[in-house]
Amino acid sequence: MEEEDESTDEHHHQPPQQPPHLSSQPPSSNQINLSNHHTTTINSQTTTIAETLINGDLQSQIQAAREIRRIIRSSSSSTKLRSKFAVAGVIPPLVSLLSSFDVDAREAAIVALLNLAVRNERNKLKIVTCGAIPPLVELLKLQDSKLPELATAAFLTLSSAGANKPVITSFGVAPLLVKVLISGSIQAKVDAVTALYNLSTCTEASSTILNATAVPTLINLLRDCKKHSKFAEKTTALLEIFSTTEEGRAAILKSTGSILTLVETVEDGSRISMEHAVGALLTLCQSRRTEYRELILSQGAIPGLLRLTVEGTTKAQERARMLLDMLRETPKENRMTSSVLKELVYDFATKVDGGQNAPETAQRLLQDMLHIRHQGNKHRE
Repeated sequence: MEEEDESTDEHHHQPPQQPPHLSSQPPSSNQINLSNHHTTTINSQTTTIAETLINGDLQSQIQAAREIRRIIRSSSSSTKLRSKFAVAGVIPPLVSLLSSFDVDAREAAIVALLNLAVRNERNKLKIVTCGAIPPLVELLKLQDSKLPELATAAFLTLSSAGANKPVITSFGVAPLLVKVLISGSIQAKVDAVTALYNLSTCTEASSTILNATAVPTLINLLRDCKKHSKFAEKTTALLEIFSTTEEGRAAILKSTGSILTLVETVEDGSRISMEHAVGALLTLCQSRRTEYRELILSQGAIPGLLRLTVEGTTKAQERARMLLDMLRETPKENRMTSSVLKELVYDFATKVDGGQNAPETAQRLLQDMLHIRHQGNKHRE
């Protein structure tokens, strides 16, 4: 799974490019002088801000922290600026400000650190090694404040660096993010999902860091979002993880509209979200076939699964075929079910390849399903 990188209010407007015949001309002495002056000014600013953060009084430190955000936002070379600020030594005093008794100081510090961490792996690692996780955890616990939302955004960004994930997880951040997911603002919920997704990729035992109380909110968010969005991909990835535990499956079963939402994602999602959604449905059915089979069938899953056997990723195709086989009736009822299944497969093949090629396509799909079933029987033997 690919990690999500940033959450920031930073937006840049790049200056228009000069035509090639102009940009190829050597710069004039005035242009060189202006460039050198700009570089000198930036270096002076970063040094002054660093000194203020280290030695200034509290109000001066707050203003310096806010200047970092302003300068980065207004610059056309923000990537270099982030590195310059880090070299100047602003990160340690900003991390210290996270523990200040002053709310404005904590807010200014976390916003500055967010802007320094965006698209800069070295700064993300530096922020964590300087001890930012404990005070961020405390900010995450606060209520009736903007700070938990900012802390959630910080964990989203910091957790995108692989080396930070075990450290963040070790401080028990995941359960706190679940609380934000349940009761936070819409933006906080979105950031919490992505942060949890990032953390879930750090270990094979990812289900152990997730709390099943998150499931109803995840189902609601997936139901209401665009099924082909990146957000849906992360939400379905988390739901697939939850489907591997007894607590997670129970929470999915109890959540209103959960099976329908997963089926709709199989039908309308991106290739990645389809893969996760069918994975969750398959795991549910494998855990208790008799209980989940009727639920999945009642939500009209067959057409989407048939489509997935043709258009999905390799893993999604395999999962869809396995699930289709599990959704078939018991041997005594196979005859009627086979005819219904063949009709559904033929109708689907007609839509995909047209009437002329439908028989061949339908036959291939049915053979694939039969092959999966035989493989499953051999495995059980």
